[in-house]
Amino acid sequence: MTMSAAPPVPLFSGAYFQNPYPVFDWLRDHSPVHRFAFPVGEVDTWLVTRYADVKAVLADPRFSSEGGTWGNTEFKRAGLVSGAGSVLEKAVTVVDPPAHTRLRRLTMSTFTPRRIGQWRQAVERVVASVLDACAARGEFDVMDDYAGPVSSTVMGEILGLRIDRHRELVDALAQAFPSDTDRMDRAPEGFARICGYAEELVALKRRSPADDLTSALILARQDEDRLTEEELVAMVAAMILAGSDTVRAFVGNAVLALLDHPDQARLLRDRPDLEAGALEELLRYEGALTTALFRVTTEELDFRGTVLPAGAPVIAALLSANRDPREFPDPDRLDLTRGGQRHVGFGHGLHNCLGAALARLEGQLAIPALLRRFPSLTLAVPREELRYIENWAMRRLVRLPVRAAGRGAA
Repeated sequence: MTMSAAPPVPLFSGAYFQNPYPVFDWLRDHSPVHRFAFPVGEVDTWLVTRYADVKAVLADPRFSSEGGTWGNTEFKRAGLVSGAGSVLEKAVTVVDPPAHTRLRRLTMSTFTPRRIGQWRQAVERVVASVLDACAARGEFDVMDDYAGPVSSTVMGEILGLRIDRHRELVDALAQAFPSDTDRMDRAPEGFARICGYAEELVALKRRSPADDLTSALILARQDEDRLTEEELVAMVAAMILAGSDTVRAFVGNAVLALLDHPDQARLLRDRPDLEAGALEELLRYEGALTTALFRVTTEELDFRGTVLPAGAPVIAALLSANRDPREFPDPDRLDLTRGGQRHVGFGHGLHNCLGAALARLEGQLAIPALLRRFPSLTLAVPREELRYIENWAMRRLVRLPVRAAGRGAA
């Protein structure tokens, strides 16, 4: 087999990471099931870019999340199996039914209305505190001074993490999801560190339970079934991974989108009734996840006229699907009044993002609060100086320096 025709900018190149949308536009029209060499291990991989095709891949059981079970030799040898060599291989995000069904049922039993109400209170309290700190600075970085502290502090409160482990956790997350594909060989060590923190937390909460999600997961029961020790650690580690850097990335992307569209920022600031719908449009326009995690084919199959061999790694491009004009009229336009929220910003099907509910809650509270507190928020650097991390699965700004001129009331 030969590789598909080349897009205008190479996939996973520096130019692609800074602006993948022209590449996605080309691929949707010319090579919607695109075969290329994944940069780590030069593994033959297929990228799916159209909205309908992305949903099909993520919903079809022939595309498995269990890379360690179904992936071909080249895929496994390159170290591309999610969580390989760690307890994360047992996480709900990377197992298929029936194991997935059981884990999801036990986990979701802990997400009670009372607990979700506590999450809202925690987010509101943290957002107010962090906004005060930003106001004192006058000029601040949305990524490091606002979105980062909000997401990490909220996750810490929900899980019961010790605050003194925050910096170590940030470093471990950066190692697990490197900004440079040349550093992917260190990703397993990053995952192992996060699993280590999760293991310590589970042990602590067994000794001293509290009113937090980790303690609730330890006690979760369905008839006589409970999460095993490995499953508990994997679940807590997956929550850390799903609820920390992803939320930080999305809040940064949303704030920049609104700075780029001041009319929409005014609309959101003046129309609180739009907040829920606006959040979905911001997720569609530029969510945190560029792609879903790898899927691998469980058998040889014909997908949209392309023959995929058994064990083939397939990547669903979420950002591309959300800008597909076949599904969204004028998709490159941010419109907070857009109806029919059908985006795949958190994935689709059984393995939609584990932290989606928390990310929605944080986004719906943190983004409008920032605009109301600082109604004249402006970029503190030229727009062209902003850069994105070079990560194939996540869309996140390195920095977003802003100036809070004309600060409003708290």
